[in-house]
Amino acid sequence: MNNELFSVSKPIIGMVHLRPLPGSPLYEPGSMDAVCAMACEEALLLEQGGVDGVQIENIWDYPYLKSDEIGYETVAALTAAAVRVKEAVDLPVGINCHLNGAMQSVAVAVASDASWVRVFEWTNAYISHAGYIEGVAGKAVRYRNAIGGRNVKFLCDVNVKHGSHFIISDRSVQEQARDAESEGADVVIVTGWETGSAPSLEQIRAVKDSIDIPLYLGSGLNAQNARELLGVADGAIVGSDFKEKGNWKLPVDIDRVREFMSQVKTLRNSE
Repeated sequence: MNNELFSVSKPIIGMVHLRPLPGSPLYEPGSMDAVCAMACEEALLLEQGGVDGVQIENIWDYPYLKSDEIGYETVAALTAAAVRVKEAVDLPVGINCHLNGAMQSVAVAVASDASWVRVFEWTNAYISHAGYIEGVAGKAVRYRNAIGGRNVKFLCDVNVKHGSHFIISDRSVQEQARDAESEGADVVIVTGWETGSAPSLEQIRAVKDSIDIPLYLGSGLNAQNARELLGVADGAIVGSDFKEKGNWKLPVDIDRVREFMSQVKTLRNSE
């Protein structure tokens, strides 16, 4: 998939964390224009810092709803923001709708001409803050094809952060990664146990060796560990480390982005 979306090896996707959207507890009525403006500003900073793509997500809409409860207003707002960001930057754009809103993400991606969606639980199941979350691969692939989105790629987590996977603890992460691949994932994503936490190098290697599709890192990558972990992984999604003080709730810090991307470029040049 890297060759289809990105012109470089080890692509880095920077996160655009949308402020609260309509319908969410923290939304301020009448603030959508400001939400979109801030999203564009952050996307531009990420682009200037050298990232290879940006992903838009409704991270501030907590506490999250499960996929079948996500409202029309969230899809509409995500689409509005995605269209604005697409107009602002010359980078591939992806969508992530919390929590596990795969069909909603696909709808937004098709409407905004985004290139991929991230899905936290593609196959199998886990227990999240919102409760039981099950795989959506069968529904998502059919829905994508039904609405003319065959070009939209699926970036799919295994053993995703912020949840308990005890209910499938008899199956290794490698087995779960193979499940995701066999059910149509274009990329497998591995994470640490929470936002800002990196998976171990051993886990990355084990999953990488078990699949034939790209493996991306979904949390915990920073300027200090980028060269080591990306020496094995095929790419990454980076959120916290690109923000002031490494805190996802703060604005994008272009100096942190540039420092990180300098490590990535050094790695690419050594290949």
